[in-house]
Amino acid sequence: MEEKKLDVNTIIGFVLIFGILLFMFWQNQPTPEEIAAKKAEQGQIDAKAKENKVVEEKVVTPATLNLQDSTALANYKSTLGAFGFTQANEATTVLENNLVSLKVSNKGGQIVEVLLKKFKTYDSVPVYLVKDGNSSFGLNFSTSDNRVLNTKDLFFEPSLTKNGNSSVLSMKAKVSNNQYLEYRYEIKPDDYMVDFAIKSQGLNGVINSSKPVHLDWKLKAIRHSKSIQYENRYSRLTYNHEDGKISKLSDSSDDDEETETDLKWISFRQHFFSSILATDTHFDTARLSSKNLVKEESHTQEYMKDYSASEIPLKLEGGELAYNFDWYYGPTDVKVLAKYEKLGLEDSIPFGWGIFGWINRYFFTPVFTFLSSMLPAGIAIIVMTILVRLAMSPVTYKSYLSQAKMKVLKPEIAEINEKYKDNAMKRQQETMKLNNKAGVSPLSGCIPALIQMPIFYALFSFFPTSFALRQKSFLWADDLSSYDTIAQLPFTIPFYGDHVSLFPILASIAIFFYMMMTTGQNMTQQPGMPNMKFIMYLSPVMMLVFFNGYASGLSLYYFISNLITIFIMLAIKNFILDDAKIHAQIQENKLKPKKENKFQRKMREMMEQAEAQKNSKK
Repeated sequence: MEEKKLDVNTIIGFVLIFGILLFMFWQNQPTPEEIAAKKAEQGQIDAKAKENKVVEEKVVTPATLNLQDSTALANYKSTLGAFGFTQANEATTVLENNLVSLKVSNKGGQIVEVLLKKFKTYDSVPVYLVKDGNSSFGLNFSTSDNRVLNTKDLFFEPSLTKNGNSSVLSMKAKVSNNQYLEYRYEIKPDDYMVDFAIKSQGLNGVINSSKPVHLDWKLKAIRHSKSIQYENRYSRLTYNHEDGKISKLSDSSDDDEETETDLKWISFRQHFFSSILATDTHFDTARLSSKNLVKEESHTQEYMKDYSASEIPLKLEGGELAYNFDWYYGPTDVKVLAKYEKLGLEDSIPFGWGIFGWINRYFFTPVFTFLSSMLPAGIAIIVMTILVRLAMSPVTYKSYLSQAKMKVLKPEIAEINEKYKDNAMKRQQETMKLNNKAGVSPLSGCIPALIQMPIFYALFSFFPTSFALRQKSFLWADDLSSYDTIAQLPFTIPFYGDHVSLFPILASIAIFFYMMMTTGQNMTQQPGMPNMKFIMYLSPVMMLVFFNGYASGLSLYYFISNLITIFIMLAIKNFILDDAKIHAQIQENKLKPKKENKFQRKMREMMEQAEAQKNSKK
């Protein structure tokens, strides 16, 4: 039976591209050495904490207070000691501008509700980042009479004023009229950033300066998208530390915890929205933790992650506190976060790892931002796809030219295979000589795939995390940053989901025809090699399964990209390349003296040595 030639390198290239899907999930996992080092570091911290523990201190946690019960109020004030001076009142104060509305409670002086006015969830509900007790913020400190208090249990007295166009809310937990701990919030017009300050007055001698003051901040990330698993995949605790280094906790671990030093900001990201606490003086240390709350897809589950930043030390200067912070409650949008250049909050956006992140940040993001400012999002994706494919067309041309040359050489290679069918080493030597004389590189078939790998991975991060795509519709897709749905299944298919997305189907069909054009006509099954026909069919199926739960914008890009590539290859085949001219050029190349490069010479020498050793054993 006559054998057909297979361009194995092209197949390998496609398999490599899909292989990076798996690479994405483990690339950021810590090594065993890093895990061991972190455990050892944590053990030292825990041991030190035990050594510093003072057993005579009494941790005060007041019970739920009935404000109508005079006896309960008296007991509450007695429990809190000097900080029982402030009148107990569980009211809230609204602090807002045209973008965000904050509710600050007298109990704890903390933010208990954050509403983003410009955005809605997938089911048209207002977007809340803080609501119904999902967040807590407080200071743990010791008093001179050996009480351990937490500010979230104290009552603060509010005072709302104006500072120019800004609204200022002062919350004071008083020891007397002139002695207090103050939280000061200031919000400006058209700004998601809230200036936040913690300071004390006259508390030298009330707060025990020999004991640490710790800041604790916790938040449970609220679900905003139709798929909680999908949204949870892009919700992570990210932080800036060690002079600009950006790190993050695991997005999938049931409980990931790290103790870090020299932190500039801490971001509790909820996919397209972020709650960020930043400081101009840096946090010396912080114990960070992220607990994954999502076990499976659910249409009713409300929370995704349980974030915590605790044991953050605040230093007393002259027995008093004086710290300035910034709260950011808003979209994880590059256009918005770029305004806070001094803080570097733009780095909290998951552009991707290494060179892939660089491509996203400095190419795809600005290009798409420019195009989407003039065009609908779906059309902007198509235009961006055309630009990328045109830029890659020279590579496509060289790849197809290489395939055409290999096709012309096919009869001579078949002759070599038959002549040396019992001597694999000699067969390989002669094939290399033929390719060298003809000026053909068998490796050129996989070069386009290798070049496209960074682009593939960059886009894999760009589409699901680009805020510019959020809730932008195109054709049947109502949100290009999430998957499209043409049918909802009454059951769940493992690895596929409970819905059918059309864009991944179209992309899979397009890649199937592309692979048929590049490899289907030249396919052979080599002895001992994997079933390449099976691999050719497997690749589109892998795309169909993997992309069914990903951003429809990504599937749209690959559908259009493969269509354009098919048209380019048809144009090259029918209007540019001429088999007769290629054959004549190859014959001309054979007559030209060829100078071996170092690699070719080394390979030839190695093969000749191996052949000589084989012959000497006969």
